[in-house]
Amino acid sequence: QVQLVESGGGSVQVGGSLRLSCLASGSTASIRCMAWFRQAPGMAREGVASVYNRSGGRIWYAGYVDSVKGRFTITQDKGKNTLYLQMNSLKPEDTAIYYCAADATVSACSGAAWNAGDFGAWGQGTQVTVSS
Repeated sequence: QVQLVESGGGSVQVGGSLRLSCLASGSTASIRCMAWFRQAPGMAREGVASVYNRSGGRIWYAGYVDSVKGRFTITQDKGKNTLYLQMNSLKPEDTAIYYCAADATVSACSGAAWNAGDFGAWGQGTQVTVSS
């Protein structure tokens, strides 16, 4: 099993930046796909960015939802078992609870969109609030 713990959320003004972290523990060697989702009040959980490893090698591929392209960057530090989401030029519509997710299958991350139901491990979420 994989356990995920997010941190780094907070309140910022429009145009500000935050960096979210997700520390993975447990069976981390099984992870082939990790993603950030977000959920605003009354809205469905939305995939924001993902990284996945196709063949168990060293190359990880990243993808982003259109609304965050050019503003958010997903990275990972394998040595620290940590996934990051650098968020710049934040907008009020970025306000949401942000969740880290992981799965042992590449298919969870490699499609055009990400389905929350395809991910087997989730963190508890961290609140991001962007005010104008």
